[in-house]
Amino acid sequence: MKTLTTFEIFLLISVLKVAIVLVITLTCVAYTVLLERKVIGRMQNRWGPSRVGPFGLLQPLADGIKLFLKEDLMPLAVARPLFILAPIIALSCALISVAVVPFGAVTRVSIHGSPGVDIFEIANVNIGLLVILGITSIGVYGITLSGWSSNNKYSLLGSLRSTAQLISYELALGLSLVGVVLRAGSLNLRTIVDSQAAHGIFSWNIFGGLQFVAFFIYLISAYAETNRSPFDLSEAETELVAGYHTEYSSMKFAMFFMAEYANMITVSCVATLMFFGGASSPFGHIFSGFLNTPVLNAIFPVLWFVAKVFLFLFLYIWVRSTLPRFRYDQLMGFGWKFLLPIAMLNIIATSFVLAMRG
Repeated sequence: MKTLTTFEIFLLISVLKVAIVLVITLTCVAYTVLLERKVIGRMQNRWGPSRVGPFGLLQPLADGIKLFLKEDLMPLAVARPLFILAPIIALSCALISVAVVPFGAVTRVSIHGSPGVDIFEIANVNIGLLVILGITSIGVYGITLSGWSSNNKYSLLGSLRSTAQLISYELALGLSLVGVVLRAGSLNLRTIVDSQAAHGIFSWNIFGGLQFVAFFIYLISAYAETNRSPFDLSEAETELVAGYHTEYSSMKFAMFFMAEYANMITVSCVATLMFFGGASSPFGHIFSGFLNTPVLNAIFPVLWFVAKVFLFLFLYIWVRSTLPRFRYDQLMGFGWKFLLPIAMLNIIATSFVLAMRG
């Protein structure tokens, strides 16, 4: 019987990790939609989905089957190749960026003496933060192409709005993370998390690092980047029917829908990693003596990470059900005239504090 080489073992484990993370991410996307419908229903004094399965838990499955079986309409005047390519670009970019996110503590598995492979991170890249920012920036091409290729005025206006919005708020979002990078001295996400793990909540960048202004800028920019309320001007139903995906149906529409929620999960993961200590415990190493078993050492960090991401997703839903939509000129003015200058001032202040400490 042939023994697998070290490379083949590494490749096998990597493919397995990618498949597992992909399935988990898509499941989280489906149930984030259900969570949003249930929570907003309760906030509006109604039940939300409750018919399909116990407590409505099978509603995402029913919605997926419905969208899959719907007729895939293709308007005659569309630019067909780009019309088909646009939702693929949007969803692919949303899913690929999860590859560099460390979901838990470093937990290495070795088979037949091969080098250990970290099971809670697909790829540990030295410039992981830049990878996420770069891939999510490419996602705007999917929205731009969808609006242009649809040959529909509502779609074109929606994609133009979205493109301008994403480019504008991308600057503030990127600059808000510079202070965190300066404190950690690295663009590696694992290193940034490790720099916040020593004293629990007092080591997190938002508190111990005095990056609460940066977090405020990041949070607002993240809502704008993901086209979520109150920044959902690109798909404002009262003005643009459905915005850039007006002409889409069936699974192409579902891909745009999934991309939006996958991006929500991604920016929530980045907020957790950059400002809230990632998978580290809010209690630091106080209770580490009770968690000496390898299984608990592997599981608890993942639970902390999931809990923090869940809180951000809940905040997304809360904001959507609470705040009204901005006017478009207010949206653009807020990004350029308010968030961008404050982000620059935060970098200067952080640099000054670090220089004084150094």
